[in-house]
Amino acid sequence: MSYEARPHRLSVFLVEDETLIQMMIAEMIEELGHTVTAQASDLTQALSLAQTADFDVAILDVNLSGQRIDPVAEALSQRNLPFIFASGYGKGGLTERFRGRPALQKPFSLSQLAEAIETALRPSGDSRPHTDRSATTRTA
Repeated sequence: MSYEARPHRLSVFLVEDETLIQMMIAEMIEELGHTVTAQASDLTQALSLAQTADFDVAILDVNLSGQRIDPVAEALSQRNLPFIFASGYGKGGLTERFRGRPALQKPFSLSQLAEAIETALRPSGDSRPHTDRSATTRTA
């Protein structure tokens, strides 16, 4: 699989409470040829944007200053929007309801991020269908 930027730029909603990590992930997203169109660093802001913002895929830190990201993931599920979890615990840090979703274990590489985005956008056997949105060695 090629990790070069694809013709279609994706818009990404990034939720991360650590400023340095948020900046690193945003830079990686741009390196893949995509654009961060919405960012949040706390649960209230993230939930508001999850319910109203326009984007192709979301990347969600599992733990925002001690608060679980689950309400944001639920809002995205209700809108049938694809998302990826990012956690220091990998899939082990996810609640049972979301264990089938793509998850990145921090730190992750550019190629792992690209693969997770591809996976999130790919229609699957999941009961929550994802809209086909034509998606396209550093670590965060």
